[in-house]
Amino acid sequence: MDFEQRGEGPAVVLVHGIQGTRSTWSGVADILAPTCRVLLPNLRGRGSAARGQGGAAYRLADYADDLRAVIERHVGDAPFVLGGWSLGVSVALHYLGLPGVARPGGVLLVSGSPCLARTQWFTRDDNALMASVAERRQRLGLREHADDEAVVATWQAIRDSDQRALLPGINLPVRVVHGRDDDDCPLEHGALLAQGLRAPLLALDGVGHSVPALAPEAVAQQLQLLLRDLPSTVHP
Repeated sequence: MDFEQRGEGPAVVLVHGIQGTRSTWSGVADILAPTCRVLLPNLRGRGSAARGQGGAAYRLADYADDLRAVIERHVGDAPFVLGGWSLGVSVALHYLGLPGVARPGGVLLVSGSPCLARTQWFTRDDNALMASVAERRQRLGLREHADDEAVVATWQAIRDSDQRALLPGINLPVRVVHGRDDDDCPLEHGALLAQGLRAPLLALDGVGHSVPALAPEAVAQQLQLLLRDLPSTVHP
């Protein structure tokens, strides 16, 4: 597992998006590290993490397994807060739907959707998909990015996902953050998340999809609010 840890204190696990790497969270981690232990994994296909073979290795279930391995190895039974951005939201939701996993004391969902089948992150024309991935990578201006081949395989594996049925069963403190100017995952998707989870929605004016990079202070503040209420013991 390609993994970085910053700081000491209560644990915060942050999951990146479909084309990003853990560097997406760098600004947020810089703010939190003086008082928190920030855990930053690179999921498969990113950085020096393992590569999969085709779409069968890049399903939400596979990414949730990566997340579970990080939490079991580096958090254990300690309380923690879980944050996800973009694809990381979908991974977090899948993880929370698994039986027997460590449950976070709070969850932050940023720029995500409970129904990827209603998003248009990339074209659904497989013949034009590689070019669509390259165009979006350039448009988002990512500091580091996933392998284009891993992104293509991921999108093909997850693009018809609908996790709305999971939301009523997630009985945890949740906060949702979304940019009002998000063209990749419009604000209505954040509203669907907030409604389904009975969670507050913070909509940021003048901010697009890359919320952790564009508004790290706002994201860090929401995580700090969840950490403030983190219980000393979290039971599954």
